[in-house]
Amino acid sequence: MKLILFVAAFLSVVLFLIAARNIKNAVPDAERDYMDPLPPMLRMAWPLVSIFAFYFGERFPTDVLEYYYRQMRRSGVTYLMTADELVGLKILAALCALGVAGLIMWLLEAFDIFYLPVAFFIGWILPSLSLRDRRKKREAFILKQLPTFLDFLTMAVQAGMNLSGAITQSIEKGPAGPLKIELEKVMRDIRAGMHRIDALRAMAERLELKEVTSFVSAVAQAEKTGSSLGATLKIQADQRRVERFQRAEKMAMEAPVKLIFPLVAFIFPMTFIVLGFPIAMKFLYEM
Repeated sequence: MKLILFVAAFLSVVLFLIAARNIKNAVPDAERDYMDPLPPMLRMAWPLVSIFAFYFGERFPTDVLEYYYRQMRRSGVTYLMTADELVGLKILAALCALGVAGLIMWLLEAFDIFYLPVAFFIGWILPSLSLRDRRKKREAFILKQLPTFLDFLTMAVQAGMNLSGAITQSIEKGPAGPLKIELEKVMRDIRAGMHRIDALRAMAERLELKEVTSFVSAVAQAEKTGSSLGATLKIQADQRRVERFQRAEKMAMEAPVKLIFPLVAFIFPMTFIVLGFPIAMKFLYEM
């Protein structure tokens, strides 16, 4: 009987490995020659991500994949993975969360089926939450750098350069960051034959920031009407700088309001405990 069980278990493992190999071999190798390098943790899980992306990613509705692609484009990760691979990553994260929840319930000997879909949902949304945080940080960094790059553009144009030369100078002299990367994409599009205004509009479409859209619209209007591009850029730089100061001022005014909850929930109770514990102990000893 033991021999039969051993043979059955061995055959099951062999069949599982054969099936896993066939599933893996059916997935085409991803072309990552022109893609960004993967983070170490994601690189370890990438074979599973590729499998889920191949078998499930393309089956998602087109509208959902387009929405994911837009979020990835605004986050600057379109050269890291595709929308299909993001779906594969979400599936893998959901299954991992499901496994962790099952392991915890097994260790605690308190199984409740209600927590399984909750864990699956949490794992499913984690990549999207990480993507949203990355997008917010990137957009904040772009808005912070925008006045600086506009100053470089203004000085270059007022020195006699055309718009393409001014963008090149701002890329060479400007600080590193996502806005510099976007301007490098603009120059690549211009060298590939795209009109410079169309290249700037493509950048505004990628970023979906009203400040960048306003800048591109002002430049396009100046090019169309023949007005002074240097004056237009200077007005845009001053306006963006004022808006940056207003955002910083708004954040400073919101700080006291955001401190109310941690004060009430954590700091005040701990203070009362530290001050009240000796009084309470003294009162108990005197009774």
